[in-house]
This record gives sequence, structure tokens and C-alpha cells, in this order.
Amino acid sequence: MVFSSVTFILGYLPLVLILYYLAPRRARNGILFLLSLLFYAWGEPVYVILMLISTAADYSFALYADRWNQKGNHKKARRAIYATVIFNLGMLGFFKYTDFLIGTMNSVLGTELPLLNLPLPIGISFYSFQTMSYTIDVYRGEAKPQKSPLDLGAYVALFPQLIAGPIVRYTTIAHELNHRQESWDQVSEGLSRFMIGLGKKVLIANQVGQVFAALTASGAEELSILSAWLGAVCFALQIYFDFSGYSDMAIGLGKMLGFNFLENFNYPYIAKSITDFWRRWHISLSSWFRDYVYIPLGGNRKGKRKQYRNIFIVWLLTGIWHGAGWNFVIWGLYYAAWLLLEKALLGRYLTKLPKILQHAYALLIVLIGWVIFSIEDLAMMKLWLQTMFGLSGAPLLSKGALFYLKNYGICIIMGMVALIPWHKKWHWKETKLAVLENVIWIGLFIICMAFLVSDTYNPFLYFRF
Repeated sequence: MVFSSVTFILGYLPLVLILYYLAPRRARNGILFLLSLLFYAWGEPVYVILMLISTAADYSFALYADRWNQKGNHKKARRAIYATVIFNLGMLGFFKYTDFLIGTMNSVLGTELPLLNLPLPIGISFYSFQTMSYTIDVYRGEAKPQKSPLDLGAYVALFPQLIAGPIVRYTTIAHELNHRQESWDQVSEGLSRFMIGLGKKVLIANQVGQVFAALTASGAEELSILSAWLGAVCFALQIYFDFSGYSDMAIGLGKMLGFNFLENFNYPYIAKSITDFWRRWHISLSSWFRDYVYIPLGGNRKGKRKQYRNIFIVWLLTGIWHGAGWNFVIWGLYYAAWLLLEKALLGRYLTKLPKILQHAYALLIVLIGWVIFSIEDLAMMKLWLQTMFGLSGAPLLSKGALFYLKNYGICIIMGMVALIPWHKKWHWKETKLAVLENVIWIGLFIICMAFLVSDTYNPFLYFRF
């Protein structure tokens, strides 16, 4: 079940809100836990058990760490860290990377080992990081261990952020888990935020995504230079509005239930450098790697050489986290190289350039990065990049590119306009247009529902990561 589906919007969500607000306050975590399990089981009933095992394991690890910390035996408490890392990364690695490793071994060694063909549990990359960080935070003394397994289960399984993030750390909502105060204003704000995300997803991401899907289906050999660039731009728009739209919907749903999740995006395409871009894109993941990998490795405290090593390790792991494919490894190393280059040399010169050139530089690097990210076939990826820069002998224009510009040009322009934080310049609440707010949300809802009923293309890209 996805947020941008008729089943969720007209069926599951009203059921959740009715049962949640009719229940006594002390029973609401239990209601959320059960309904979140139903949400997850809708797509993968078998793997509900896997998520419950993960929750139970880290519930125990955290209690163990806290008990030995209280006794002053930090060496024994540290065993909980080893346990949570081995358990969670082992589980993630088995389901996500086993076939990739077997396939690589078969290619390199000429073996014929059979693939396991295990379906990837939805959301495992997100909830394994959440439960792992919970145990680590308890060990560090940054969070108190949750005594109630039901309340911890409600945190892990919380459906707004369960299957595609943002990565909500326990410390962020620890107080709200047992002491949240819901209000109509918060529900109203949550509904508005949900509608913004739904509009991003349905009216922009789904539409431009069809262009990229069609171009990749026809093969890189059929590309013109224009269509190669068009495909890169459309994927850049699709993945941003898909994932930021999902994050908006998750944040909105959280507000409806009394939770305040941290922001996950901050207009990344207005970045002036790659460093700036990654401060704005998928903030919950970047901050997770910063706090649980980069800083524990020493961060920037032990000299430039080790700082560069730490950046390299973080970005190699970031690429691997995103998917079991060599394109993701290349993508991670690609960004490691640019971030290291900015840190060592480029950064001091970038700030001296006009802002428009800074933006152009960042967007060019990011667009190339999305081609690497999106195309798992390395030969096709190489040809696509060659075509973009006129190195493949492809023509400048093609009928296909002109067709897509004619039919999807408005959606592309609408997406580009929405990349800019206009709301920081226009204070709608202070104008007479504020009275039209409810009309706008109702109109947006009707339009989105019309698209959902008529369209069949409605994927969530980050489900497969």
C-alpha cells in the first residue's frame, strides 16, 4: 500500500484516524502498532515477522546496554553495540546484497552458483537503521531505554515513516511517544502538508517519470543529445518530487497523529555546491551517516588525511546502502570524489564565482550523478553519458524528444518552478489569498484523485532501496 493510492487515502487513512481518536489516550500506541502492522502486511505479510524480530532484538540490546552502563561496566555495555551492528547489518546484507555478491562472483570466477531470488523486504534499509541507532543512543546515554516493548514497536512500525523514511531517530520522538498532545490545528497542518506531498507525487513525479521510463525502455542507442538531457532532467525531477513528496506526506501523517518528524529536504536543487546539495538532500540519511559513522571514525578531528578517508568511507557506504548494484557503488564514489575535491581545492574558488555559475556547476554534477544512479546496466549508463556530451555520434534532435517536450513540457516547467522556495518570498498567511487556502486544498485533492483514478503509473522509487 502506498500513500498515493485510492485504497490508502479513502480507506486505510480514515480508518486509522477514526480508531486512533476514538481510542483512550493510553491505548493509542497499541492502536498505532497494530494498524501499522496491517499497513506493512498489506504488501509483505511474511516479512512482518522479520521487522518484529528486529524490534525485539534491539529492545533487548538496549536494555542490556543500559543495565551495564548503570553498573559502570562500559566494556560489557559495548557488547550491545557489536550485537546491534552485526544483527542489523547482517540481516540487511543477507536480504539486500546476497544475490549481488553471488552474481558478481559468478561473473568474475565463472561459477554458476544459483541466486536466492529473495524479495527485498520493503523498508528494511530504513527500519534497520532506526533500530540500530536506538540501541546506540541508549548506549551513549542520549536516550533512555524504552521499557514497554509495545511502545518501542509503535515507534519502529509507525506507518508514516516505516517503508521509505525519513529515518526517524528515537531521540526525535521519544517524548512524543508517550506524552504527545494532539490538536485540531496540528491535524489541519498535517492534512495540508500531506496534500502538498500528494501533489508533488501525483502531478509532477508520476508525470515526468513516464518520460524517463519511456526513454530507458527504448534503449540508449535510440537517444538523441536532447533526449538524453531530457531524460536526465526528468529523472532528477521525478526522484526529488517522488521522495520529497513522500517525506511531506510522512511528516503530514505524523502531525495528524501528534508526532513532529524532522525535515528531510531543503530545496536541494538551489544548492551552490555538492557539499551544499548533500546538506539539503535526504537530510535524515546524511545526518545518520554523519553521527554514526563519520564522527565515530574521527570526523575532521584527526587531520586532513583521516578526514578524507572518513568521507570516502561514508560515501562508499552511502552508495552501497542505496542498492545492490555496481552503479550505486560508482555513484557513492562519484560523490566522494567531488566532495573531497571541494574540500581540498574547489571550495575556495567556488565561493568567488557568481551565484548562477555556482548553481550551474552543482546542477551539472547532480544531473550526471542521477544518470549513474538510475541506470544499473553499466554499458547503457556509459552510452547515455556519452550521448549527453555528444560523444556517441547521436543526432542533436529526435522526434521522440520533441514529442515528450510537447506533451510533458508543462509538467517539466511546473516541476522546475516548484524547485524554488517561493513561499519564503510570499507570505500567503498575511495576504487576502489566505481565505482561499481551504478551496485550494480541496481543488488539489480533487485533481490528484482524478489523476490517481485514471493513471496506472504510480511507483515510489525509494521503495526499492
